[in-house]
Amino acid sequence: MKSSAISERPAKPAARKTLSREAWIAAAIATLEKKGIANVKIDHLSRQLKVTRGSFYFHFKNLKDLLDSLLEQWRQRNCKPFEALIDQEVIDGPAYFDAVTGVWISEDPFSPRLDLAIRDWARSSAVIARKVQAQDDFRMALLVRAFAAMGYDDDESLIRARITYFQQIGYYATHFKEPPADRRRFRSLYTKILIGSE
Repeated sequence: MKSSAISERPAKPAARKTLSREAWIAAAIATLEKKGIANVKIDHLSRQLKVTRGSFYFHFKNLKDLLDSLLEQWRQRNCKPFEALIDQEVIDGPAYFDAVTGVWISEDPFSPRLDLAIRDWARSSAVIARKVQAQDDFRMALLVRAFAAMGYDDDESLIRARITYFQQIGYYATHFKEPPADRRRFRSLYTKILIGSE
């Protein structure tokens, strides 16, 4: 007589969880933004993502490979939009000024949090500091071009560019919160004050 009990097959072992390279980078960026570069470590991220170190090494050679990927994300999101403006002929100074400042205001793809996180990283790395300084110089040079096209001399173009740039960095560094609608509403007034005309 056959047993009425249904024999159960042994449970299959759970498949090892393997995250995508993009998921690791996203987690590393979130950690960089919230806790700083000192906390972007393989073990820390593995525990956070609940995966083994093997998942990390499936996508990256080592920690430096991951850190280089973070820098590339910063370059793609926060540097390339400005670099795309260098080839534009500056005929209308205010319009060019609007294009440069628009990169910050639209925040698409520019990320203020990532920019600040990279800037903070630069305090402990001379290599990163040089990259940040080069990008700062580049962005301010774009603003100088805008002011020069408005007819300001070299010195005044430089100082107006610095004021504009430092104001923008301060906007993020102080974690100033403002409804998007208000920011759009005040944009023309900021522009009027910064460029010295309507």
